[in-house]
Amino acid sequence: MFNLLSPNLDLVASVEDLRAIARRRLPRAVFEYADRGAYDELTLAANREAFRRLRLLPRIMIDVAARRLETTIAGQPAALPLAIAPTGLAGLNWPDGEIHAARAAHRCGIPYCLSTMSICSIEDVRAGAGVPFWFQLYVFRDRGFSRSLIERAREARCPVLVLTADLPIQGQRHRDVKNGLSVPPRLTTATVIDLLLRPRWSAGVLMGRRKSFGNLEGRIAGADNLRTLAAWIVDQFDPTLTWSDLEWIRDRWPGRLVLKGVMSVEDARIAVANGVDGLIVSNHGGRQLDGAPAALDMLPGIAEAVGERCEVLFDSGVRSGQDILKALALGARACFIGRPFLYGLAAAGEAGVVKVIDIMRRELEVSLGLVGLRDVHAVTPQVLAPVPDRHA
Repeated sequence: MFNLLSPNLDLVASVEDLRAIARRRLPRAVFEYADRGAYDELTLAANREAFRRLRLLPRIMIDVAARRLETTIAGQPAALPLAIAPTGLAGLNWPDGEIHAARAAHRCGIPYCLSTMSICSIEDVRAGAGVPFWFQLYVFRDRGFSRSLIERAREARCPVLVLTADLPIQGQRHRDVKNGLSVPPRLTTATVIDLLLRPRWSAGVLMGRRKSFGNLEGRIAGADNLRTLAAWIVDQFDPTLTWSDLEWIRDRWPGRLVLKGVMSVEDARIAVANGVDGLIVSNHGGRQLDGAPAALDMLPGIAEAVGERCEVLFDSGVRSGQDILKALALGARACFIGRPFLYGLAAAGEAGVVKVIDIMRRELEVSLGLVGLRDVHAVTPQVLAPVPDRHA
């Protein structure tokens, strides 16, 4: 069993504690790939500020001894309104990281969604984890390859397909360029030194099943290593993707279809009209269009417009159980986490991901009781304190 001198998780109290451990253990390029955002990171900061701006309203003298967090997400039972979001290169945070994350999510009773840009392939996760998982799809210019991904997800019996629609063109992340995670990738002197200072991480990556994009390896002609695969991927993001492609996907996918990257009421209505089963309000965690509003600020209008006809889920900026409660109050059915689970994965593998989920579960359960509720399905905007009018 690969071990990074695992920390004492009993002393970990918050997601931020795990972030600090991950920052120490990972090479800078890998940590900042997950941790940072696009361009000037205005939207990255806005996502967190939107949660900080909201306040929860305590209620007293209510029997909240028994509290219920169970729900369903896209028709799947979940122990709490939380799921693990698809994140690229998760397997660089821990050897076979996607397999460990899928196992952790299953242990905790929540969905795990595998990214197209994962290190472990669909088949690796199915064989290694042996549990159900969702699959996230990017539609490439090469529609034949996109079709094959859908077919492979069907063969793996993934119950839900998540179509990410907000990356027809890749936004630049300045930290990645400076750290050598450009196309083509490049090693700088600082990067080499950073790797040499982390021999345990380097050894762990070498022990993993794969060293590149598992879903693409051996399936793209002329792309047999990370350098050429990365170049192929950038060229394959498709700016011609339109609503008509949803029908093409629906014809090939018999399960639930969820659309990720919705940030406007108009797009949400079009998505519902095109028959999606759910949508995820998300700005890609501040990693695409910098200067876009916080996803949380767009959630209430979208939920009001389509919530009765389509399941509304939320992603971007969630770091705690209190954040989950706030998103539920604004109309979300459940929340997805990306960075928090990666911090846990980098800190302690499967046990670290379980720890993240457990921290959020306990924070949500306590906060639910302190606002005077016993069931997550009873959460309404009334749990939010009125915002003072500073101009009154």
